[in-house]
Amino acid sequence: MRTRHSTAAHVSNGALHAVDANTDSTNREPFDDVSEHDTSNHVDQANGVHGMNGASRESPGSIESDAHNEPLSPDDPFAPLPFNPYKGNRGLTRAWHAMKNSLAGFRVAIREESAFRQELTLAAILVPCGVLVPVDPVSRVLLLGSVMLVLIVELLNSSVEAAIDRISLERHELSRRAKDLGSAAVMVALGMCLMTWGLIVGPLVVRWVTAWL
Repeated sequence: MRTRHSTAAHVSNGALHAVDANTDSTNREPFDDVSEHDTSNHVDQANGVHGMNGASRESPGSIESDAHNEPLSPDDPFAPLPFNPYKGNRGLTRAWHAMKNSLAGFRVAIREESAFRQELTLAAILVPCGVLVPVDPVSRVLLLGSVMLVLIVELLNSSVEAAIDRISLERHELSRRAKDLGSAAVMVALGMCLMTWGLIVGPLVVRWVTAWL
C-alpha cells in the first residue's frame, strides 16, 4: 500500500510540474529568457580567472600604491616645498619680522625706484587734500584709496622687475612682456586715481572757482 501511495504521489507531482512548465512557457514574455542570475556566474568565473592569473599579474590596487609611494620630482606641483627657515616664526615674532621686511622694502623702493618716488610725492600732496576736502565719508575713502592703489601697484611692479632681473639680465621677449604688463597695470591705477579725483573733487573745484570769480 505504501508503495502504491508513493508512486501515485510521484506521478501527481510530475503532472503538477509538467502543468507548471507548460503554464510558464505559455505565459513567458519574449524577453523573459534573459535571466539576471547568470551574471553572478560570469562574475564568479571572472574572479576565478583573475585568481588564477594573480601569480603573474599585479592587481591595480598594488600598482596604484606603488605609484603613490614613488618620490615626487622637484618639478611636480604636488611635491613638498623645500624647508624655508624664514617661515618658522610664529606670533609676535613673525609680526615683528614682517614689519622689518616691509620697512626694508619701502627703503629699497624709495632709494632705487624713481617712479615710486614720484608717485610718493604725488601721494604726499593728494592725501592731505583728500582728508581736508568737504565730501562724504564714502567719497573720502575713494579718494584716499585710489592714491594708495597707485602705490600698491607700483610696488608690485617693482617686485616683478626685480624678480625678472634676478633670473637674467639679458634681453628676452618674455621679460620685456612681463615688465610691460606691470607698467600697464600702473597706468591703469593712475587712470583710476585721476578719474576718481576728477569726478568727486572736480565739481567742487568748479564751484569754488565760479564763486571766487
